[in-house]
Amino acid sequence: MPDLPAPKPVLAGKPVLQGDTIRLAALPEGHLLHVMGATTSEEIANHLLAVNLKESTVRPAGYRQWFVAGNHQLSESQRQALADALSGGAFISDQSHGRIRIHVSGSQAAALLNKGTAVDLHPLNFPEGNSAMTLFGHISIQLTRTVGQDFELIVLRSFAQSLYEELEALALSLGGSKVGNPVWNGA
Repeated sequence: MPDLPAPKPVLAGKPVLQGDTIRLAALPEGHLLHVMGATTSEEIANHLLAVNLKESTVRPAGYRQWFVAGNHQLSESQRQALADALSGGAFISDQSHGRIRIHVSGSQAAALLNKGTAVDLHPLNFPEGNSAMTLFGHISIQLTRTVGQDFELIVLRSFAQSLYEELEALALSLGGSKVGNPVWNGA
């Protein structure tokens, strides 16, 4: 039986775009866990600390649903430790293989994103930590304001290249320029 090809990050080779007011970059394909159940963001965050996943973040993804995201791949024992910690209140579904995260930041980030989505991104209406399942053009995404003028987009893997190319064109129109490729260090 022939060997299967080594997995390659879907946005490997895509350049980082940066200007004075905008930055666009693909994030490492670390982990993305979908948590569903009768729990809260705070309880999930406490469980993450308890199982030593303190660099992971929690984002609302719908009624009694959250995404736990991070830049590093998790071992099976780490996933199981979190599943055990959530046992009885919620369960997890690993989405790491099927979704891609993209980072957009800078003072023009909201302006760039408003060209493709109808979400009101004014900080009073969409403050840090807020997430929305929405469309960017015709592509379904989860949009999160992570901090200040930083946003993270989570998109299905099969739509990641198309979305990134659309965001590239918008970033270039706002003064961004290609500054290099990200380092993929296997994650």
